[in-house]
Amino acid sequence: MSTEIVRLLAQMTETWNAGDSAGYAGLFTEDVDYVTFFGLHLKGREAVEETHRELFKTSIKLGESDGEPQIRRLTDDVAFVVAGGTSSVNGKPDPSRTSVVTMTALRTPEGWRFASFHNTRVSRP
Repeated sequence: MSTEIVRLLAQMTETWNAGDSAGYAGLFTEDVDYVTFFGLHLKGREAVEETHRELFKTSIKLGESDGEPQIRRLTDDVAFVVAGGTSSVNGKPDPSRTSVVTMTALRTPEGWRFASFHNTRVSRP
C-alpha cells in the first residue's frame, strides 16, 4: 500500500509540473474535498481540474519534498498521508511557499486516489 501511495504522490508532482490539469485531477476521487492553502474549498474532481487549468499557466512548480511522507493506514482501503515541500517560482525555490499537505488516500476501483486534500503554508506563530 505505501508503495502505491508514494507513487500517487510522485504522480501529483509529475502532473503538476507538466501542467496536466486533467492528469492531476485524475489522482483524486470524483467527490474529493480539496482545500487550498488560502482556504478555497473545491468540491469534486471537475472543480480541481478547472481551477488548476488556470493555475498551471503560471511558473509555479513543485520542488523537492521535505523528506519521506508519513503514511498511516487506517483500514486496508484508507490511509492518512502527511507530506510537505517547497514550491519554486521562475525556477527558484521560494521558502515562503513551503507547505504541509494532509490527504486521505482511498483504494478505489481505479486504484489509490486522494479523497481529501488540505494544503497549509508553514509559518511561525
